[in-house]
Amino acid sequence: MIVDLPKIYFKRIVAAIFLACMTSLWSFGQTVGSVPYKSQEVSEVDGIPVLIKHLPEWESVRGRTAFAKSVVELKTALGERPILDLIDFSAGTEAVTAPYDAGKLLIIEFASPQGSVDADTKFSEFLSEYGDPATLYRRIGNYNALVFDVSDTVAANALLDQVKYEKQVQWLGNNPFLISAERAFVLTTSNIFMSTLFVILIGMGVAIIGGVISGWVFFYFRDGKRSKLTTFTDAGGMTRLNLDGFTPEILPERLLKD
Repeated sequence: MIVDLPKIYFKRIVAAIFLACMTSLWSFGQTVGSVPYKSQEVSEVDGIPVLIKHLPEWESVRGRTAFAKSVVELKTALGERPILDLIDFSAGTEAVTAPYDAGKLLIIEFASPQGSVDADTKFSEFLSEYGDPATLYRRIGNYNALVFDVSDTVAANALLDQVKYEKQVQWLGNNPFLISAERAFVLTTSNIFMSTLFVILIGMGVAIIGGVISGWVFFYFRDGKRSKLTTFTDAGGMTRLNLDGFTPEILPERLLKD
């Protein structure tokens, strides 16, 4: 029996390369698909999530506070409530809940303002369709806040009034929303007009000062040249007939030789 060893080795090498390529593609797909979300913003002082500190009087309810990053964790703290199924935790959404005298407060923070807007639409439609007088909802900044088991609507609203969205946004340049578009146009136009006017005035000033300096220098050199002349003539240095006897005699050394 004759065995072609080069062909066998070649097939094994090709199979190994193919397997390595498939493994690399699979690993790349797993890496891209499993990019971790950005971690929760925590306090630099004590490491407590900032969302917990936005609860009203959070220190007094700290021991009864529940921090959730999934619907399961949220239902463990609040029980089975149909409205909780509308919360999408897939994009890094986080929530915190704590009991108060006015009811059980839930604050939800989405990873983006658009997520908060979408949730606001879902919550509003759900409550309008399946109205629950014991549930109070309000969107506060980019927080979506709910109060469950409400016994006093006035107290529940007062509780929601204490929730403050204190995120600070810093623009790299000027804040485009600080003034209206019309006012921004007027300010920009006036700035361009004033800049153009200043450039024109500066140009005129430079031209005037430059002209004065140039004239003074020209006059200084001409005056010095004129002071060296022994006699004055109005011919301006031109060749003229010596009819009045004022033209200096031509020196012999300056005449052309034969």
